[in-house]
Amino acid sequence: MRVLVQRVLEAHVEVENKIVGKIRNGLLAFVGFKKDDGVEQLIKASKKLISLRIFSDEQGKMNKAVQDIDGEILLISQFTLYSDTSRGNRPGFEAAMPAEEAEKLFQQFVLMVKGLFSKVQTGIFQADMKVKLINDGPVTIMLEF
Repeated sequence: MRVLVQRVLEAHVEVENKIVGKIRNGLLAFVGFKKDDGVEQLIKASKKLISLRIFSDEQGKMNKAVQDIDGEILLISQFTLYSDTSRGNRPGFEAAMPAEEAEKLFQQFVLMVKGLFSKVQTGIFQADMKVKLINDGPVTIMLEF
């Protein structure tokens, strides 16, 4: 499981020209699954996501988590996090979990994160999404479980 986390001042996701998820100050997290991922990865990732200290404290050090700043989280499914370009210029996705299984895991992940933190928005699984954001910093962290 990979989660690409971006600290944002704001972010939203559109599907068919409609905003389906929107946050202010917080985390935009792109979530991808590989074939053998399961509940163990979801548990670790959900805890890490809400505890990740990438927001500045009063001294300007990254010492606060999203919950400490009363922030929000936007979760977006993204199978392309498991792209492979080692054999040419066209990405292959053999390592990515098949869509039906990935959708179930993504929905479980959303529920786990919401169980730990109430301010969570999402995109729509497998939809053609347009994600707009203002990256803060920029701060971008890749988590792997």
